[in-house]
Amino acid sequence: MNTALWIAQGLLAAIFLFAGGMKLILPIEEMTKQIPMPGLFLRFIAVCEVRGAIGVILPWLLRLRPGLTPLAAAGLVIIMIGATVVTLATAGVAMALFPLVVGILAAFVAYGRWRLTPQRG
Repeated sequence: MNTALWIAQGLLAAIFLFAGGMKLILPIEEMTKQIPMPGLFLRFIAVCEVRGAIGVILPWLLRLRPGLTPLAAAGLVIIMIGATVVTLATAGVAMALFPLVVGILAAFVAYGRWRLTPQRG
């Protein structure tokens, strides 16, 4: 189970570092053309995504406050619930499957690191 959780954590970190990084790099005008939301809110989401990506890896890896890893994953679940709802409203069911699956993966990590493989010590 630990190996499956590490793989999921690595995937989540890669996905959210890319998504958050792109939202931080792109000009606000370009982002708001693609996503019908306020630009500053998208920047806030980008910061949350990047911090979540770091949070699903580093605390557990370094064994410094490992309880932060399931909290970071739970925060990413909340972001993906919002992403799924917005994608359903703007792009349809087929496009909403990706954020839904990523949210389920984040929920797996949150539950797995909290209940299935709790950090000792």
